[in-house]
This record gives sequence, C-alpha cells and structure tokens, in this order.
Amino acid sequence: MKEIVTVLGTIKKERVGFCQCHEHIMLSKGRPFEVNPVLCLDDVEKSLNEVKRYGKAGGCTILEAQPGGCNRMAEELKYISEKSGVNIIASTGFHKLVFYPENHWIFTASQDELENIFIHELTKGIYTDADNRFPRAWCGARAGFIKTALDVEGLTSRYERLFSAAANASIKANRSIMVHIEQNADPVRLLEFLKDKGVKAGNLMFCHMDRTCRDRKVLEKILRAGVYLEFDTIGRFRYHSDEEEIRMIKELIAEGYEERLLFSLDTTRARMKAYDNTAIGLDYILAAFVPQMKSSGISEETIDKISNKNCIRFLTN
Repeated sequence: MKEIVTVLGTIKKERVGFCQCHEHIMLSKGRPFEVNPVLCLDDVEKSLNEVKRYGKAGGCTILEAQPGGCNRMAEELKYISEKSGVNIIASTGFHKLVFYPENHWIFTASQDELENIFIHELTKGIYTDADNRFPRAWCGARAGFIKTALDVEGLTSRYERLFSAAANASIKANRSIMVHIEQNADPVRLLEFLKDKGVKAGNLMFCHMDRTCRDRKVLEKILRAGVYLEFDTIGRFRYHSDEEEIRMIKELIAEGYEERLLFSLDTTRARMKAYDNTAIGLDYILAAFVPQMKSSGISEETIDKISNKNCIRFLTN
C-alpha cells in the first residue's frame, strides 16, 4: 500500500476522514490570475480561516490541485495545515499550458527533466521557486500525487511529453494521477495513452466530468475501466442545480459505480467566504450538499465511500 503524504508528512489512512479531492487553497497572483481573476487566493489568513471553517464542519483532508510552476504556494500550505489541523495533500505535475507564461520552462524542459522534477517533489520536497525559473530551491514538504491537465488541444507532442513524464513519475514514485478534463477534450483517448504507458486505471482520477463530459457512454466506459471520477459542479448553479448533480450521482450509484465516485468544490476566490462573503464557502458540501444527498435517499454508507474510502483507495492502491 502506498503512503499517504501530506505537506506535514505521512499519515495513516484512519486520519483521512472526510476528504474533498480537488481544491485550491493558496494561489499567488500570476498567469492564472491573468487568465481568470478569480484564480488568486494569496491571503494566507483568509485561506486559513476558510480551511478552519471546513474543519469545524467536519472536514479532515483536502487534495490541493495546484501543481508547481503556476503559482502554487507550498510554504503557506504547510502553515495552513499546521494551524487548522486539516490534512493538505499537495500536488506536483502540470496544469493547462495557458496557465504558464510564454517563456516558462514547462515548454522547453525535456521529458526526462520533467520526470525528475515530478519525482523530486514526490520523494524529496516541493520546489518553491518554479514560477519564474527552472526549479532549484525546495522545502521539506512533499507532494502526495501528480496533477495533470487534458486540454482541448489534445495529445499534441507537447502534451504527450508532459503526460509521458507524469506516467513515468507515477510508476517510479508509486503515486496516483489526477487529470483536469477540459470540456470537449477526449478522456477516452487519454486513458488509452496512459494505460499504454503502464499506468493502471485505478491510479487515475478524472476531474470535472459532471460538467465537461455529459456523454453517458463515455462516463460509463471510463468507470468500467476502473478510473475514479471526481464531480465538483456542486453549488455551481450557472451549470446546473444541486438537484441535477444528485440525480447524476444517484444514476451512477444505481449502475454500480459508487466505489469510483469522488466529490469536491474546485474552489476559487469567488467560492470562498473568506474572500467573498456571498460565496458558498469551502464547507458547502458538508453543510448543504451532504444533507441533500441524504434527503434524496443516498445512504450514509455510500456517502462515506465517496468522501473517505474512495479517496483512500485512490491515494494508496
């Protein structure tokens, strides 16, 4: 069984508790902010207060989905975990290339160099200087999984290089891979590519599939293969209601996929109460969505799988 690695060190699976599997807690101002102004969460005390609110509601663990090189704030994640008591599992890897400046090393690094960076962050420590130069300085906190992103560009040569490096790092460091799935991207093609590289489907989490891929045949093909699907169109009412989200989840549960489902909020500045008092807040799933799930007839046992047991399996199998 793999270790569960947080920014403060390894933990036993019994300490994972309620887990949201795709969040952004700290994010400095940079290229992501230029793309979308809500992609900046750079006030450590505000973010700490938000995570404390999550912990008070019953939250125990967060998977932090901002990889290195695009404004991840590793030292601040350690501080927030220490002060809040909430486990934070950081990521290495890469995001959509639109989130990097044109002259960034992510575009020029070789596959071997990328692989070495990812493995270093998984086994030794997270780089703290990767936003503006090829990484050299690092802290003691390690990443616990690999974040990647599939854009509508598809598996062009530059994305093949990135995904190949992530696949090799996953196998060599024995860590799982999270994949951001962009709308109109091809997750089935990516799944086949990663399987050909030797990555097991059970070591993959495909994210945002409840809003970026509504084709039931595609969802079922990916689930049948053994990939985890992370849903986070919760409290995102411009896409659909929570009732619609629950209906989708219940349909997949009825078809036998409850052990492959995960959920989260994919928070931004616009979704955290500490930054915007009109926002739903990081505790929204615990405070509002889980009670709706129960009222709809979803059992506590199934909710425990989605919020805990499935998360543990993704991290450790």
